[in-house]
Amino acid sequence: MEKMAIESEKIFTHTLPAIESKMKEFHLYGYEAVTEEDIWTYCIRKKWRNKNVESMRMHEIVNGILSISPAEYMTFKQIEEQRESDWFSDLNRAELETLLAPPKSEKKN
Repeated sequence: MEKMAIESEKIFTHTLPAIESKMKEFHLYGYEAVTEEDIWTYCIRKKWRNKNVESMRMHEIVNGILSISPAEYMTFKQIEEQRESDWFSDLNRAELETLLAPPKSEKKN
């Protein structure tokens, strides 16, 4: 898990039963790879990205966690994977230049 502020870590620990409940729900739907940290990261990065979690009330935080749908979580996860992936990591510089070079114009006689 990313390093979080001490106060955020306390909130994470305090809301762990709700997070675990949501994780178990995801597991029932077949999303076995989802962890408590994944759910917390989703909440921090997406659900509460414009809010100060430390100033939120506990019932708002728990409600936010329990209201996550698998569809919205998986959409977030797919977008994050696309942002973080390096699509051209297998190509060397010459292959990349060939791929990105402008097309050669054909001369008409």
